[in-house]
Amino acid sequence: MRPLDEHRAAALALAEPLPAVEVGLADALGLVLATDVRTDELLPRWDNSAMDGYAVRRADVLAVPVVLRVVADLPAGSPDEPALEPGTAARIMTGAPLPPGADAVVPVEVTDAGAATVEIRVAPEPAAHIRRAGEDAVPGDLVLAAGALLGPAHVAALASTGRSTALVHRRPRIAVVSTGDELVPPGTALRRGQLPDSNSWLLAAAVTEAGAVAVRLGPVGDDPAALLELLHTLDADPTVDGIVTSGGVSMGEYDVVKAALLSSPGVEFLPVAVQPGKPQGLGRLPGGTPIWTLPGNPVSSFASFEMFVRPAIGRMRGLASVERPAVRAVVDEGWRTPPGRAQLMPVRFVDSGHVVPATARGSGSHLVARLALAEGLAVVPAEVDEVVVGASVHVLKVT
Repeated sequence: MRPLDEHRAAALALAEPLPAVEVGLADALGLVLATDVRTDELLPRWDNSAMDGYAVRRADVLAVPVVLRVVADLPAGSPDEPALEPGTAARIMTGAPLPPGADAVVPVEVTDAGAATVEIRVAPEPAAHIRRAGEDAVPGDLVLAAGALLGPAHVAALASTGRSTALVHRRPRIAVVSTGDELVPPGTALRRGQLPDSNSWLLAAAVTEAGAVAVRLGPVGDDPAALLELLHTLDADPTVDGIVTSGGVSMGEYDVVKAALLSSPGVEFLPVAVQPGKPQGLGRLPGGTPIWTLPGNPVSSFASFEMFVRPAIGRMRGLASVERPAVRAVVDEGWRTPPGRAQLMPVRFVDSGHVVPATARGSGSHLVARLALAEGLAVVPAEVDEVVVGASVHVLKVT
């Protein structure tokens, strides 16, 4: 069996950052920056007021109270540059450029708020309430690094540099295909032996939550020729960046994905030393499209996606880090582990530092209804035979 970390590396190697595209700031949220962004100008571009008040020559207001003549009114955005002569002041709003000659701002709260003249009642400290040009950034400073996931503050930073567009990696489009004659769309009346198709919804939602666009297809029946035709169609579609399948990868007679692709030279099927999720497949279709074939049991599909597909989607997006946030947690309820295999145990947090299995029925790969309780995956190394109460485990946070 292939070790878990080795298979993770093979799954990640199928992905590479998608080409960069230029988008407007309105479309940049949630995308990943493809290049460093540096400022070409001082930020802010000029000395400006940090308060609503009066710009003054500090030498005029050292002895207070004192009355000054108001020679200008400077709202934010004003282009005026009235030079302050001795004994004068300019009424100024927050963000307005400081007039020549001014070296302090007196807040309006410590004045009589006059319009023609103003009484200053408190002497300001040197350079009081002045934002200096360039104190945020100077030309050449790095504002955002390539690989940054653009959130609201990042978009604001781009706008502050004067940019109206961003060079980003486009969002991957991932086709999701569930397989099995037993699967029917949710809401369909079930006959004996049938199951609602939860996997395609699970994986499509996981793809979307990972930052890609999900193209949900299926369920597809246990017909290798029909599945192979669908996969070749997806492989030839230039808008499809990857394919994820669920089911049909084990050793059974009706394992349709394995039967369809067994002769494809770019795809391999093998057991991985992990529980759940032992049967796995991955590779590239003839047209070069990466494919990850996951087992069909829902918890296996979920855990396999987290381990093998999510990091690959992150790399396609251009993320600097493709791993889920992880913590060390103390186990409050122990469990057994499979011999010779790493284990991915769905867990929930009792508090911020303690976990228990998400369900009393353990990590059974079919327990899809209980999977919603999981807040993390405890990754237990293959050499551990039992997780005992009080043990420390590595937990990937999945919510």
